[in-house]
Amino acid sequence: MTKSLVKIGVFVPGETQLLDLACVDLFHMMSKEYLSVIPMLPKHMLDIAPSVKIFYITSPEKKPSMVPLTANLNIYATHDITDAEVQPGKLDIVLVPGPEPGTSWEKPILDFLRAHSECETTDVLSVCTGIFLCGAAGLLEGRTACGARGMQDQIRKQHPTAKLVGEKYRWIQDGNFWSSGGITNGNDLVAAYARTGKHFPSAVVEIACKMADVGDRSQLYSESQTAFTLGIVWLIIKGWFAKRQ
Repeated sequence: MTKSLVKIGVFVPGETQLLDLACVDLFHMMSKEYLSVIPMLPKHMLDIAPSVKIFYITSPEKKPSMVPLTANLNIYATHDITDAEVQPGKLDIVLVPGPEPGTSWEKPILDFLRAHSECETTDVLSVCTGIFLCGAAGLLEGRTACGARGMQDQIRKQHPTAKLVGEKYRWIQDGNFWSSGGITNGNDLVAAYARTGKHFPSAVVEIACKMADVGDRSQLYSESQTAFTLGIVWLIIKGWFAKRQ
């Protein structure tokens, strides 16, 4: 049964990949607020669409400073982890876009994310290197997960109890934890999550995916991990020869 208001927290305690974060816009496209400005949509579509409220959450040290994203863009965080409105149990979805893989986080940051994951009413969605923040918060222990395709060995080394499937799958669900591979796989993740019907009616999900031209890629990658790796190696070699010309 869908809800009349879906509350989504985008967790950005530090610098984050812009394309990872951008997938939250798909949720906004499924909202009553977004669909209401499209003149050709009939009223019954607006009636079934939920309202969506998005919070951008950072650490107390960052707020009210801008949170840096890649591509020389900054966003203004609406909340920090101490604000009452975004405490565990208050959000339906927590989206974790990818930071630098080697980033370390203070205990309050990790406790905040872990507490949300322990709420039965909250789903945590991790995109690309967001898996490192989720792993540091203890969310990967004993779980099936994806994460960046080219970094599976690094993730596995840090979290040996996790069952990593990111070499084959764009996204995977394990309970209330959803994770995806690199960057634009966040779009695939959001589309798959929304299609569960937990918060969004099917007709609303599909019209948003149609407008955004996303959600039609298979959960399985079309090329093997070996082919993917060889393709990266070839591009590196090609670049080396180009430099010498």
